[in-house]
Amino acid sequence: MTNRATVELGELGCATEVFGLRRPEIGRDLYDFRLCSPEPRTLMRDGFFTLTGVTGLEAADAADTLIVPNRPDVEVPRRPAVLDAVRRAHARGARLVGFCSGAFTLAEAGVLDGRRATAHWQWADDFRARFPSVRLEADVLFVDDGDILTSAGSAAALDLGLHVVRRDHGAEVADSVSRRLVFAAHRDGGQRQFVERPVPDLPDESLAPVLAWAQERLDPPLTVSDLAARAAISPATLHRRFQAQLGTTPLTWLTGERLALACRLIERGESRFEVVARRSGLGTAAHLRTLMRRETGITPSAYKRRFGPEAS
Repeated sequence: MTNRATVELGELGCATEVFGLRRPEIGRDLYDFRLCSPEPRTLMRDGFFTLTGVTGLEAADAADTLIVPNRPDVEVPRRPAVLDAVRRAHARGARLVGFCSGAFTLAEAGVLDGRRATAHWQWADDFRARFPSVRLEADVLFVDDGDILTSAGSAAALDLGLHVVRRDHGAEVADSVSRRLVFAAHRDGGQRQFVERPVPDLPDESLAPVLAWAQERLDPPLTVSDLAARAAISPATLHRRFQAQLGTTPLTWLTGERLALACRLIERGESRFEVVARRSGLGTAAHLRTLMRRETGITPSAYKRRFGPEAS
């Protein structure tokens, strides 16, 4: 949903790319995507071009998910018609998604009061000063607070978009979309990785080779020491590089990769959860259930009903 004030092209493009394109590689379209605005003409930032022929705000009143893109002019209040559309969508139970400074629009509409949210780190202080009732988390790529989701900067809009696809259609479909985007299906870490800081004289070497090696060996026992040995560094150095490059620990990353593999196995039709746990390196079905409940909010059985081959 856009506003008469200028709109950033980046996040608008992210929304279109993730939710608006046809998916012949999947065999079905994932969403019925429309752009809407108070007026049929919307100026892009710095006057690069004008978007015309956009649907009116009546489309917002019928949307299951309403995406609010970012805006370069966060100090300019949104038009009442836009804020009212956001409030109506929230009141009827629609899911709200704010990309980057789109969180300002959601906050102005009052739907973020008492809720968790994020926005670009450069605007964190301004956001907190203007909306003290919002629980801003400025050091993460996105926040999923149930029916309201917000992301940080431009690239984080892709992170959040893929997260929404994963939530709606499962890990396998999200991986397919990410491959078409040539973008990681899941990035660990947060905005703290991108806040301005001095460039080190000797940057750490890339973890890509050891990550790729580990992703091919998730089912057997694999420890942090194994990863360190493969990278030919000490476990302590490995921990430092994981924190610097991924914003997480080796064990957390490894567990996340194994859980993602378990989800894919279930989606592909493996119904024996002991087998899923063993092949994904999670050990036991009990451990699989614990992790899935913690990370996805549902059990393996519920995940199978929602995303397995028999799901409608």
